[in-house]
Amino acid sequence: MDMFLLGLAVGAALAALLFGVMAVARAGSVGRAFMGLTVAGRASADPAFAARLDELMGGAAAPPKPTGPPKPSGEPLRLLALLQSEARLVDFLMEDISAAGDAQIGQAVRDIHRKAQQALRQHLTIEAVLPQTEGEQVTVQPGFDPSAVRVVGNVTGQPPFTGELQHPGWKVREIKLPAKAEGQDSFVLQPAEVQLP
Repeated sequence: MDMFLLGLAVGAALAALLFGVMAVARAGSVGRAFMGLTVAGRASADPAFAARLDELMGGAAAPPKPTGPPKPSGEPLRLLALLQSEARLVDFLMEDISAAGDAQIGQAVRDIHRKAQQALRQHLTIEAVLPQTEGEQVTVQPGFDPSAVRVVGNVTGQPPFTGELQHPGWKVREIKLPAKAEGQDSFVLQPAEVQLP
């Protein structure tokens, strides 16, 4: 048993010596080997130092630090971009129409309305939240979804509430938007157009 422990101790010592010799050979000197251990210790304790060290050693560059709040997703703007491209809705809403006559505005609205309605029907399946028509009496049952039904007026007590339907509401049952083009900036509703001579 003593011989086994002695052999184990000698083997461990030889392994440590061999590891030390390899580290010194790789570093070039004992001083450089200790410096390497010091650098490794600091890198494990300091993430910024580790990132800089990795960059100097030819590893992956450290990711850039964010310069401000993250940019929100432009995904919700895709439908607005479609309404612009198919009905010129943003052009109409951004235009100053204060000097235009009622007949001129009416004609523009009629055209925009037709095209925008066609675009909505093509890309969304929209249905009423409540099936009744405006003016009918409706009962709002307990457990109703407040994001789908808003109870207004003299609201006291607990549901069920009975009142006159002011608006049936709208909800989207299905979205059929085309896939976004690769590399396209979702915040651009319509690209600028430049006519060359």
